Amino acid sequence: MNVTRLLSPSAQATLLLTSYFSKASSETAKPLTNAEWGRFALWLKEKSATPADLLVIDPKVLLQGWHDTRVSTERILELLNRGHSLALAMEKWQRAGLWVVTRSDPEYPKRLKHRLKTDCPPVLFGCGNKALLNAGGLAVVGSRNASDFDLAFTNQLGSKAASEGIAIVSGGARGVDEAAMQGAIKQGGDVIGVMADSLLKAATSAKWRKGLMDGHAVLVSPFYPEAGFSAGNAMARNKYIYCLADCSLVIHSGKSGGTLNGAEENLKKYWVPLWVKRTSDPEAANADLVAKGGRWLEGHEQQLTIAELFRNENGIGTHVREDQADFFSNPTQSDFVTGAEPQQEFYESSRDSTNVEHRQETEVCSAMPTQPEAVPSGYLDFYKLFTEELARLATEPVNVDELVLSTKLHKSQLSDWLKRAEQERIVVKLNSPVRYQITDKKSKD
Repeated sequence: MNVTRLLSPSAQATLLLTSYFSKASSETAKPLTNAEWGRFALWLKEKSATPADLLVIDPKVLLQGWHDTRVSTERILELLNRGHSLALAMEKWQRAGLWVVTRSDPEYPKRLKHRLKTDCPPVLFGCGNKALLNAGGLAVVGSRNASDFDLAFTNQLGSKAASEGIAIVSGGARGVDEAAMQGAIKQGGDVIGVMADSLLKAATSAKWRKGLMDGHAVLVSPFYPEAGFSAGNAMARNKYIYCLADCSLVIHSGKSGGTLNGAEENLKKYWVPLWVKRTSDPEAANADLVAKGGRWLEGHEQQLTIAELFRNENGIGTHVREDQADFFSNPTQSDFVTGAEPQQEFYESSRDSTNVEHRQETEVCSAMPTQPEAVPSGYLDFYKLFTEELARLATEPVNVDELVLSTKLHKSQLSDWLKRAEQERIVVKLNSPVRYQITDKKSKD
């Protein structure tokens, strides 16, 4: 099989360097992780080279000067020498209807590039309608062992989303994921499934056949398409579910596990708004997620309007700015660098086109951020909004409890931001008792 007919040279090189073509235990050289690929990609960019050059130029010559404690030149050469394995794998996957999208392809989800920067997967395997990768929608997550009531609610939720023209984004697993996606598919709605395992098997599964055949479903995975279940992969894919959506809803979360960890990571990283369904289960962590920044979903499913979940407290639609380009994108595809999606998304900000290249390099260098609590570049700065509100609330000394009441922020989040505001001399901290006041009108006491 001629792989060049299916894949560009850049895609071939990216697959060779980052993907498995058989079970991990049988691979002699381990493909590069997302972080390793990010470092190597930046190095190539600085040399004015692309991954495709590794296939047309003697890679030993091109790799002169490459030094990395975890990624040896020998490892890269061994990975590049897997062309036969790539061809066999692609032939098998293509027969099952699978396709491959790399970061340099225009179909690659812009939300992933924007929100995850260099931590987004260099390759996505998938089947179904590629166009849905950039559709956004409502992420629905929850336990595999949810109650019958929760599953019925979730199924109705998927159906209602379909009737409103809103896509469901979920993980394709048994329980809540499957209930939400099947509810949407049965009503002809769009679904985006992020699979943690067995994508090849899912591509031919009867449960997804209608959606895939009708063009209303896409299943994707950043993992080897024939991989079996792995708890690590299941945990790792959670962030992709949130980052492909515009808003999220937790149906039921246990006190530990993937649902809880994924929701907590979303709250920490400010990817999308998090709604939480009420539950009477004392073993659920739903209330804990609300205490950490989520919002209760109010009302019965019959009265629920899905579109309202995409609006903030001021009634304004949520938006995301899609301007993250790949290092090796075709420069003629500028519409995928600066183009904005017309549908509801989460964050928006002004863009400075003169700093695009500098911003990309900065994002690569920040694969291991020195300030993990900072809001990612290009996002709506919630801390800035907080300080603007603080300027109104703290013209006179005010204590923490009063600020919690006024801002509706969780006390721990409020304390963190007050400490930062104090360090930046936006407010001054007064003692006996502890109060805060903006610095330009600080009291004399």
